[in-house]
Amino acid sequence: MTVIYIDTLFLLNALVDYLLLLAAARLAGEPLRRWRFALGAALGGLYAVAIFLPGLGFLAHPLCRVASAALMLVAAYGGSCRLLRQGVLFVALTCAFGGGVVAIGLLGGTGLSLGNGVFYSALDLKIVLLSAAVCYGVLTLVFQRLARHSGANGELVPVKLRLGERTVALTALVDTGNTLTDPVSGRPVMVAEGERAGPLFPREHRPSPGDLTDPAAALARLGTGEWRGRFRLLPYRSVGVERGLLLCVRLDTLELDGRGRGPALVALSPTPVSDGGGYQALIGAIS
Repeated sequence: MTVIYIDTLFLLNALVDYLLLLAAARLAGEPLRRWRFALGAALGGLYAVAIFLPGLGFLAHPLCRVASAALMLVAAYGGSCRLLRQGVLFVALTCAFGGGVVAIGLLGGTGLSLGNGVFYSALDLKIVLLSAAVCYGVLTLVFQRLARHSGANGELVPVKLRLGERTVALTALVDTGNTLTDPVSGRPVMVAEGERAGPLFPREHRPSPGDLTDPAAALARLGTGEWRGRFRLLPYRSVGVERGLLLCVRLDTLELDGRGRGPALVALSPTPVSDGGGYQALIGAIS
């Protein structure tokens, strides 16, 4: 008879769910909100425990499984515009992981088992934790290799722009191919969608779509009074554009991934910076 320990059952399933949620988010190109992944994983661990409790066997019904998975996905990815895509990736990764566990069992492996739809192990808890750490390391190396191989060399991070008393929260792609820098300070310049950065400005100094496409005229119109010196022009080159200008604004504070970076220059793009809308800003390699 197999003895299942509640603490090991919860921790093992929570760790597995966390890794799967993290992997799905990376594949979908979503920001890594780890505390939300931890919340979703904790819900998954509690569900795994509840199935084995007396009188709660009905939770193993397929409808209950679907409801539990949906609750976990909402907790981890709620608010994302690509929730369905992430859910599909999570289910696919879960199936692949479950198939791997079954394959190990058929090969005579011991330790990690799949029963009643959840994972359990007769190993010591320390061994389980060590195994999870190794799995995470392998997962990280695999994703780094895939990123280099596919050219997706960036990571999505949350950013907060502050100008006076106004703030705007965006998602930025850390793109090592973005070499746009401030010619005065030499610091990297973030490129943000001008429309999404609009709430930073009072109405009379808010760049319009026409200002973003004609930055020279915009500078003459907007850079007056106390805003003189706040706006400036930044030359750039890109594919299909030999010589171009971007309207830039000097922020009071740029907060990148929860860490303040002090004053910064942000270029306002007249067009979206991503095809699918997964991010609204670009920034070069973080030092």
